[in-house]
Amino acid sequence: MDELWPFDQDKNVAALTTRQVLWEGSPILDVFHYSDDDSWSFSCGTTNDIEDLLVVGMGCIVEIDPTLSSIADLPPGWRACRSAVGAAWERWEDDDS
Repeated sequence: MDELWPFDQDKNVAALTTRQVLWEGSPILDVFHYSDDDSWSFSCGTTNDIEDLLVVGMGCIVEIDPTLSSIADLPPGWRACRSAVGAAWERWEDDDS
């Protein structure tokens, strides 16, 4: 892994996002770091529909929003949310992640 890359998954590892984030430019406001496989999901928090899910590389997500590096230390099994880009992240352990 790149020494400057802050996440526990490499840039080319798959992550989940939504069409709203990737294709419509919605901001990433909700992040899960799953405990079962250390994977990540990055969403706008407006949809839970499976039809909206997309698979993308971790590096692509950070290109979309470089501020996500500030939560790269989020432990597996935790969630982070914010009200808007630039707002403070709230973090907590999440039994569903």
